[in-house]
Amino acid sequence: MAKIDVFCQNQRRMIALRITSATAMNESAPDEYDSPWKEAVERYFPEFMAFYFPDAANLIDWNQAYTFLDQELRAVVRDATLGKRFVDKLVQVMLLDGVEQWVYIHVEVQGSKQARFAKRMFTYNYRIFDRYDRPVASLAVLADEHPGWKPDCFGYSVLGSETSIRFPVAKITDYHDRLEALLTEHNPFAIVTAAHILTQQTRGDDRFRFQAKWRLIRLLYERGWDKQRVIDLFQVIDWMMRLPKELERQLWHNIHELEEHGKMQYISSVERIGLEKGLEKGLEKGMEKGKLEAEQNTLRRQISRRFKTLPAWADERIAQAGQSELEQWLDNIIDAPTIEAVFETDNSTH
Repeated sequence: MAKIDVFCQNQRRMIALRITSATAMNESAPDEYDSPWKEAVERYFPEFMAFYFPDAANLIDWNQAYTFLDQELRAVVRDATLGKRFVDKLVQVMLLDGVEQWVYIHVEVQGSKQARFAKRMFTYNYRIFDRYDRPVASLAVLADEHPGWKPDCFGYSVLGSETSIRFPVAKITDYHDRLEALLTEHNPFAIVTAAHILTQQTRGDDRFRFQAKWRLIRLLYERGWDKQRVIDLFQVIDWMMRLPKELERQLWHNIHELEEHGKMQYISSVERIGLEKGLEKGLEKGMEKGKLEAEQNTLRRQISRRFKTLPAWADERIAQAGQSELEQWLDNIIDAPTIEAVFETDNSTH
């Protein structure tokens, strides 16, 4: 057997996203990172690149439109076994040198330590390149709480042949000592990074979190940003730094007084209601999506285990199925004699 040397080993299994609400007045809801990170990256992608990957950002022509390719990325990499992320984005950009008309940036924001993370970056990179035949830059933001975990490459060698990838990494724990400096920077991702760090540091201490959240919100008003940016970043902070209802009411009282005193109407009562409804809807949608994906992945594993294969057509049907279809197919697989029989709407004939 050929000996394979793995240059850089890393990865971990990401934190399951907890989307449960507080059940008591003095109980904080579990922290939520997924939606805020997605929202921030999509709304402020140039600033995201400038903050975490300035060398790469300086090579991109930001005067040209850039395009998020979420659907295309899902089509390229569907494997649930490769793990779950806070953010997994594919973006098409133009470079300043004009040598390449378009290149692709694959961005991952990884929420916790995962043993095979670097391998996933390698896998995604070559699959995207294989599909589009264009250069692919892989970039990772590691938002976990392990300072020593910083995977930035993966590869192997066998029989004189070598294959590997090295990718830039931004590590959130590296900013812990710069927290005060972050609060003076004007890049919106300085605020996002500070909010992420403070959310981790205040876990289990609602009063400390209240003070930290209130400080961040005051900073939004002091920046002189336009109203939409203030609302966008407020929503990110509010999503991350969940508070029990009593402290949440106190926070809104403080915001109201701040706006009255400063003659600023950024987060009006109407917008507050809209934000709360949007958050509630987003949480419900997240739970529904999580349940659907879990059943899809369970069916894929059971088919692969029973029939030793998962044809592309079967994977496609699973990906497009609704809740009721998946439940039917999960029942069918118990005694279906063939893969085709699994997807029958009535399994009584088997």
